[in-house]
Amino acid sequence: MCEGDTDAFPVRVARVSRVHDMGGQTGFGPVPAGEGDGPAFAADWEARVYALAAVLRRRGLFSDDELRDAIERLAPEEYLGASYYERWLGAIELLAAEKGVP
Repeated sequence: MCEGDTDAFPVRVARVSRVHDMGGQTGFGPVPAGEGDGPAFAADWEARVYALAAVLRRRGLFSDDELRDAIERLAPEEYLGASYYERWLGAIELLAAEKGVP
């Protein structure tokens, strides 16, 4: 420790970049910003995926943080090739399999 350091154990932060972390990466183009005038869901199946996630969270199958982490753990090719709610569905499937839900 150097004089003046107050921490007995210095904190080291490991930087892990997952495919979802595109901030500052080049080649992905601009981030589209919606006007907020359109429908909440582009298709009926998207609303169903949202509702399924809400029900499974309420029943305690997973938390918001677990869902977000599962989305981030999707394989890079799956993540990049999927729409927003396709990622949600992939994450729900991943969590259900991990937790043994048929």
